[in-house]
Amino acid sequence: MARVFVYDTTLRDGTQREDLSLSLEDKLTIARRLADFGVHYIEGGWPGSNPKDAEFFQRAVKMNLGQARLAAFGSTRRKDSQCDDDKNLKTLLDAGTPVVTMVGKSWDYHVTEVLGATLEQNLLMIGESMAWMKAKGREVMYDAEHFFDGFLANPDYAVATLKAALDGGADWLVLCETNGGKLPWEVEAITREVQNRLPSAKIGIHCHNDSGCGVANSLASVRGGATLVQGTVNGYGERVGNADLITIIPDLQLKMGHEVLPAEQLKELTQLSRFVAEVANLQHDNHHPYAGHSAFAHKGGIHVAAILKAADTYQHIDPALVGNEMRAVISELSGRGNIEMQAKALGIDLGRDDAQRVLNQIKQLENEGFTFEAAEASVELMLHRLQPGYVEPFTLIDYFLINEHRHGRGLLSEAMVKLKVGEVVKFMAAEGNGPVDALSHALRAALVDSYPVLEKVRLTDFKVRILDGDEGTAAITRVLIDFQAGSETWTTVGASSNIIEASWRALSDSMEYALVKLAG
Repeated sequence: MARVFVYDTTLRDGTQREDLSLSLEDKLTIARRLADFGVHYIEGGWPGSNPKDAEFFQRAVKMNLGQARLAAFGSTRRKDSQCDDDKNLKTLLDAGTPVVTMVGKSWDYHVTEVLGATLEQNLLMIGESMAWMKAKGREVMYDAEHFFDGFLANPDYAVATLKAALDGGADWLVLCETNGGKLPWEVEAITREVQNRLPSAKIGIHCHNDSGCGVANSLASVRGGATLVQGTVNGYGERVGNADLITIIPDLQLKMGHEVLPAEQLKELTQLSRFVAEVANLQHDNHHPYAGHSAFAHKGGIHVAAILKAADTYQHIDPALVGNEMRAVISELSGRGNIEMQAKALGIDLGRDDAQRVLNQIKQLENEGFTFEAAEASVELMLHRLQPGYVEPFTLIDYFLINEHRHGRGLLSEAMVKLKVGEVVKFMAAEGNGPVDALSHALRAALVDSYPVLEKVRLTDFKVRILDGDEGTAAITRVLIDFQAGSETWTTVGASSNIIEASWRALSDSMEYALVKLAG
């Protein structure tokens, strides 16, 4: 199978996503990670569009990006200028990148209505821009904007724009499915037709995901002859996003047999996906294909029973190929195999009777309002507590809460916690921004002298859900609490008709879990 090259445009097209903004340092950090991962081209932005992108190129061209080639993006010359005098072309050249990607119009409708140019003027703008930049020693790509719409409206003219770029010396002709509305069989057929008409050309594909077909259209174009795919990490991009490289790369390599990346680099796929989400300050999609936390998670008892015998019975690939891992999700739908699988992953030797005991407990608690799918730390604690010699690091004697509205101070919440740590009784009071916050501070303060490792534990999220609202103030409340210590994160759950008791269950489990994980 032909080699397929990866062109990443996260740093330009990806940043056009509505809720995504990258600082200069963010862009440089992501560029380094993309280079380490092994993408072939990294598009850094449009150097003439804003000061941030201009400074990015000043610094990025001095970076060691290994085999990755840095690309600057811009447009062909204006209709009323010559290449030597065109400010945009000069800015692209001054960026100093080995690759320059220039976008031009391939749809006759856009040429006349948007550019206000004649069809012949547009061909000259494309061909002369490519020739001028190629003469400066750059690898040149032509992004044929709205190509598929243009081809369907006027195929001869759309192909003529590609021929103008090719005759001008363009190294790659990239067919852009700009509006994201085409379907895979259209994209494959048109790509094949282009390759037949221009057999010497190297074809690329650039898709958007407006019809949900960004990945499928990219793969279809490769079937039609494209050997370069443009896209973004996690599909970030304008409107609903660009074609997602995190899905496209393993599909090309593991499903279609194309050479894309060395196998060892492909194993970094999951880390790359989550890393870019973290830098972009976006929640990573747990259900992302290949890289999601749930991508190889198994919940149904029948499924887990089967994969314990043969993992490929309910998995389309070995998750290790993309750096992910198989998990068993614990819930009321679980079988004993789910418990055994999770215990094995944790290195806990669990007998069949103990596994059944935990399963029965989980099903009973879920009937009372608990949920353990998102609270794996609570399940792990159940497993640890069954181990011979396990000693709970603390036990509750009592807690007491006061909520008052005091003159001059407003609303005040105080909590007092009395615990037994070994043979020592600990008593601590604390204030907080609400009763649960006060309870959290008091609990931690009571334990930290005995367990200094808790100093670095931080509460990061607190979620409350009313399960049976028709019961009014007597409704069951479910609480999920997220904690973090360094790179370790975990979630615990509590449920009760009393929100404070539900919160205490989750808080105390989190502190106990922290001691199991961090104190060893």
